Amino acid sequence: MSDHEWPQLSQLPRAFGLPQASGLIRACPEDFRVYEIPLVEPDGAGEHVFLDIEKRNSNTGWVAQQLARLAGVPERDVSYAGLKDRNAVTRQWFSVRMAGKPEPEWQALESDDLRVLGVFRHSRKLKTGALRGNRFEICVRQLAGDRDALDRHLCRIQADGMPNYFGEQRFGHDGGNLDAARLLFAGDRKRLSRRLRGIYISAARSLLFNQVLAWRVEQGSWNRLLDGERIMLDGSASSFYAEQIDEQLQQRLEEMDIHPSAPLWGRGQSDVTGDAAAVEQQALEGYEFWKEGLERCGADLGRRALRAPVREMAWRFEEDSLMLEFSLPKGSYATSVLRECLDYRSGNSGLRESST
Repeated sequence: MSDHEWPQLSQLPRAFGLPQASGLIRACPEDFRVYEIPLVEPDGAGEHVFLDIEKRNSNTGWVAQQLARLAGVPERDVSYAGLKDRNAVTRQWFSVRMAGKPEPEWQALESDDLRVLGVFRHSRKLKTGALRGNRFEICVRQLAGDRDALDRHLCRIQADGMPNYFGEQRFGHDGGNLDAARLLFAGDRKRLSRRLRGIYISAARSLLFNQVLAWRVEQGSWNRLLDGERIMLDGSASSFYAEQIDEQLQQRLEEMDIHPSAPLWGRGQSDVTGDAAAVEQQALEGYEFWKEGLERCGADLGRRALRAPVREMAWRFEEDSLMLEFSLPKGSYATSVLRECLDYRSGNSGLRESST
């Protein structure tokens, strides 16, 4: 494979066969609603102000800038658990370190596209990734095709989970983040902010992860454990090595307590052996440029679950629409659910943020 080419997300294999229905998502922001499931609750005291904010047609970073400006603090004193989609209605938490400063009138931020739903004190800042997951409410319009087949796809996802692909948001508009990562690894992007550098490195790691996952979807092993596997605990970044797979591990797999994994590439010794190592080696043949670039940039080797459970799932059909609700663990993408059951198109082609 050329260093200038990579498979498009739409080209990656699906676990349950090709969709037999199509539709439009994000016709308006209200068609795509995202609600954070918080990991911690504010304890009521401390120098950090936690704000429960609902935003519409707004970037998470832009909201953080407005909070910093209103509070009179540096942007580094404003934090959030994860980025949320712009072309959507999203509800998420922000924290602002006040450190003895008087609180402003937070409602001064409010507009047609932003509401402050709650203000609380907490003893610690809100850290990146400090959420359990996200809840989605999605309206798919202009629904066409075989609704019975779509219903069967949705039932399979509800029962078996989904391949945990990184969504197109991770790669930027038309793969722009990967273009930038390629230039970075080639030495042509020397002066970058820490934020942009992190975005480009993450896009490259996501590319390699998706390739391994695609290989295992094609093999039918994305939801099976292989000998020599590094196994992820559900809802956690923790993992353990399993040289051989026994009945107890198989039962835990069926109960969605554990999941097989693939690498988030970086420096460090590979922690898989046997069949799992052989699959990863085969899947990443031809990607040496990307692997070496990530190692030179100092990324550390990590793991990510190949499977994501799709919980609290419900759906109903209306005249020409599908109304769909579900919850995902943090870092998983609603568009990865949709691609398994629908040939969808988006009312907004400029997605840049992730539902993490």
